[in-house]
Amino acid sequence: MNSKITKSAMILSLVGLSSGLFAQDSTSAADRFSKKDFRTWSIGLHGGMLTPHTVFRGKNNDFSTPTENWGYGGYIKKQIIPSFGVQADFLAGNVEGLRATIPSNTAAGTSTEIADSRFKSHVEWAASVSGNFTIANLSMNQKRSVLSPYVTGGIGYMSSNAETTGIVGGGKGYTEDWFVPIGAGLKFGLTKAVNLDLGYTVNFVKDDNFDGYVSGNRNDNFSYAHAGIEIALGKKGTSQLANYSAVAALREASAAESAELRRALSTAEQNAARDREALMQELGDDDNDGVANKFDKCAGTTAGTVVDGSGCPLKGPTTVVRERVIVTEADRKVVNEAIKNLEFELGKATIASKSYSTLDRVAALLVEKNFSLKLAGHTDNTGSMALNLRLSKDRAEAVKAYLVSKGANASRIEATGYGPNQPIASNATAEGRQQNRRVEFSLF
Repeated sequence: MNSKITKSAMILSLVGLSSGLFAQDSTSAADRFSKKDFRTWSIGLHGGMLTPHTVFRGKNNDFSTPTENWGYGGYIKKQIIPSFGVQADFLAGNVEGLRATIPSNTAAGTSTEIADSRFKSHVEWAASVSGNFTIANLSMNQKRSVLSPYVTGGIGYMSSNAETTGIVGGGKGYTEDWFVPIGAGLKFGLTKAVNLDLGYTVNFVKDDNFDGYVSGNRNDNFSYAHAGIEIALGKKGTSQLANYSAVAALREASAAESAELRRALSTAEQNAARDREALMQELGDDDNDGVANKFDKCAGTTAGTVVDGSGCPLKGPTTVVRERVIVTEADRKVVNEAIKNLEFELGKATIASKSYSTLDRVAALLVEKNFSLKLAGHTDNTGSMALNLRLSKDRAEAVKAYLVSKGANASRIEATGYGPNQPIASNATAEGRQQNRRVEFSLF
């Protein structure tokens, strides 16, 4: 047998196994890798503290002493991708400070505080559009991240009115100004649809008169530290796109796929074992008449009964007249071609269909000339001794069963398995092992 036996058998086995696996798993794989739905719209409500001091200006504001006031607001957000969304914000409340700072000596950079001065700016409404950037998804093992830090930046427009006391010429009526909100925050995922939102925003007003006092130095700003609730809108059971961890989802899908493949492989191995057992039963000879069970049409014949190729008792005299047998070179050529073309399925005693034609010629030769034939099965030393002895015996019996099914006399065919005990080449090389895996035909 040449190397084509191993290659072709391996290819056929892999194709058959992969077809079975994909047939069993087609539904689950389609569901797992189908397009997913996410919650991409959300609304938020929050409340917090408004103050004229920010992390950028501190005591360099027009009023040196801040007063904290409550503010409130909300937003509507559309998440575009997991790391970026666009939101429309609303904010209202009061911004208040004490002790206006008036430059006393511009050249020296000194200033004077007005002790009894104060301002209170009423933000009637402030609306803005911002980009929301999720900095990182901090979950590697869960598809839904619990912590989602973010930064925001955008542009807005507001209506406000500043009232001042203790300052000559201070105050203003309701005016509308542009402002730039820049912020950062952290969201805690409470459920699939609800987040706790903690944030801090600095609003840069494009006007120096937001606090009712024009110092001439620079534009005013104020900050808003808030806490609130964000509610994601969408189908029940779906995850928010903003806190969805693609890495964790991929790991989960891969683990499920691996488990299903292992189960399918285990099932395939169990089926293969049952097939081997069924084949062994078919190739067995329960009544010891020399005809395998698969081809024995008269099961249970008495020991010593002379039978035909179908396992049925021969009619007529049982005396066997032996005549001189002459094996010619032409006869040996037929047998040698059968040996060269003989192939089995990988690890099995099933004869490949491409070997039938040359075996048919051997069967015809046995019928025509009433030859006797000895079949000797051999293997290499790969695997256990018991497995190799059984496989070599099974393959020799399989050839015998095939020849008998084509009319050869079962009593004139002997099948023996020697396993790895009679090598004709070294088992240390792949070529040597290939030569050792064989079934020898001996005509006599």
